[in-house]
Amino acid sequence: MTGRIVNAMSVDVEDYFQVSAFASHVARDDWSALPSRVERNTDKVMQLFADKGVKATFFTLGWIAERHPALIRRIVDAGHELASHGFAHFRATDQTPDEFRADVRRTKMLLEEVGGVAVQGYRAASFSIGAGNLWALEVLAEEGYHYSSSIYPVRHDHYGMPDAPRFAHRPVERGVLELPISTVRLAGRNLPVGGGGYFRLVPYAMFRWALNRLNRDDEMPAVFYFHPWEVDPDQPRPPGLSAKTRFRHYLNLGRMERRLATMLADFAWDRIDRVFLAEGQAPRS
Repeated sequence: MTGRIVNAMSVDVEDYFQVSAFASHVARDDWSALPSRVERNTDKVMQLFADKGVKATFFTLGWIAERHPALIRRIVDAGHELASHGFAHFRATDQTPDEFRADVRRTKMLLEEVGGVAVQGYRAASFSIGAGNLWALEVLAEEGYHYSSSIYPVRHDHYGMPDAPRFAHRPVERGVLELPISTVRLAGRNLPVGGGGYFRLVPYAMFRWALNRLNRDDEMPAVFYFHPWEVDPDQPRPPGLSAKTRFRHYLNLGRMERRLATMLADFAWDRIDRVFLAEGQAPRS
């Protein structure tokens, strides 16, 4: 095997108050009244990428694009891929097929109008596509999307499809290509190595070992994700959160930026479309 496998870097562009875990504490009707930090945090992320020469895919809420169109244009102008995260972080499992179709159609049209580029990719809020709603992948294809990155093949109390294939596949014949968040297989289980809170939880050396194993042994690229709010340890804290929610959301936020910088240097990264849609395989550096 010659050269390093190029992994897929992605960012879910949403503000700190829009996460699903806060839904029972922060009403959507109140979002517009809360202090927004998504623009400054996303700019910080893009500067980190620029410093390391990395391009990424930004799965962006339509709600954000409506209110921060200049941010969307900066993402595109910096050479990153613009993709859809749905309009207002509604979980796909909470939508009917008609509601889902209207949501992904509206968001795609809005992002393309603001960003001036075609939108090919979609990621469901909280990885909420699974065995019970694979019809969503057919809807995405019908609405002009080319791929989804919405299935996480792990066991989790809020999401997950542990029996799903670990790598790129087409779960339904007429649906889009699905690019699952990355895992490694160990002791008969899929262990998450695709970012998010897991990246902040485990020691970085363990994460580096897992990504190296994925690239070396499986000879496959990783699909990694995080959020702009994860580089913002000073973000406001809504009252009334459970101890588990506080732990998951705020753990090691102060270390995230430095840890990301290390990982960006240790591995090769690029946009999802260039990793998976160019000739159907991952490029090597």
